[in-house]
Amino acid sequence: MAWLALAAAILLEVMATLSLRTLAGGWQPLPAILVTVGYLGAFVLMMLALRQLRVGAVYAIWSGAGTAGVAILAALLYDERLTLPAIGGIALIIAGVILLNLSGVAHG
Repeated sequence: MAWLALAAAILLEVMATLSLRTLAGGWQPLPAILVTVGYLGAFVLMMLALRQLRVGAVYAIWSGAGTAGVAILAALLYDERLTLPAIGGIALIIAGVILLNLSGVAHG
């Protein structure tokens, strides 16, 4: 259940962050609601995940997956360019999260 809550928190955070991009063009009610509900829901779900998982693992996975997800989706949705260094950075984020979890920080 904790992993499911964390996965949902990541999805909500990505949705909220991408909605911020829409708001950058001017105030719109729907994106503003998506930002508010998305971030609030993400933090509530992270809190639930933290009942069973360690904070280091939860935050690393949430922030890493969120960062990678936003970068990839922004390239697809907003034609933002993913350069070779950016792709390398995403790969390093994923590798870092894997290494953190292999170190045992997620088990307790």
